[in-house]
Amino acid sequence: MKAAALLAVLAAAGALASPAFAGIAVSLKADTVSADAVVTLGDLFDGAGAAARTPVAGRTGAVVALNARAVQLAAARAGLDWANAEGLKTIVVSGAPSGARAMGPGVAAPRGNVEVLTYARNLQTGEIVQPQDLIWGKAAASPADAPSDADAAIGLAAKRPLRVGAAVSARDLGAAQVVKAGETITVTFASEGISLSLEGKAMGAAGVGETINVQNTGSKKIIQAVVTGPGQAVVGPAAASLKAAGPSRYALR
Repeated sequence: MKAAALLAVLAAAGALASPAFAGIAVSLKADTVSADAVVTLGDLFDGAGAAARTPVAGRTGAVVALNARAVQLAAARAGLDWANAEGLKTIVVSGAPSGARAMGPGVAAPRGNVEVLTYARNLQTGEIVQPQDLIWGKAAASPADAPSDADAAIGLAAKRPLRVGAAVSARDLGAAQVVKAGETITVTFASEGISLSLEGKAMGAAGVGETINVQNTGSKKIIQAVVTGPGQAVVGPAAASLKAAGPSRYALR
């Protein structure tokens, strides 16, 4: 009798607890867009229902990168169940385009919430991209020149300020500048066992593999050399080989 009563109590407890663990199944929207400064569950999920207005995060810039696990937990607290079958680590939410409401129903929103490489933090011009600066996230579309591998971006430098959550684009990155304008550098020529070097003044800034104008400190003549590292450049056959290879990466990994 006691056993039967205990089973009844446990069954009742299970019935009461089950709603807390079983939420309404939802799916991530193809386009995660927030029309205002607050990202809600309705901005992220189809079928959010009454929980659609539940805030998840604030958005102060054009995009915001959200931790997928934190979003999953926020959804669960609101009674929603997002399985994250794709195994996403980051969700990138963009702001609604200016005038989006005025365009009317005849204009379709961009589709395809695709996996793209994004920046994990803000980068200033000239900063070198390190492995920890990149994360995979979701975006409405992928740039045409987006790298498919993080190694294609690591070691390059930002050509302009880059914002956290923005998709990585090859046009925004270039060789890290290892020679500064006005710096005295050593230019070397080597061919068939002959090696000569001179000191010159760099007339501009450049990265490894890039061509730079150098003023010979003795003759004041301007020559073109290819940068090989901090304070170093080459002319002759070595320069031709480096030019063919293109700009290189210079970063501590």
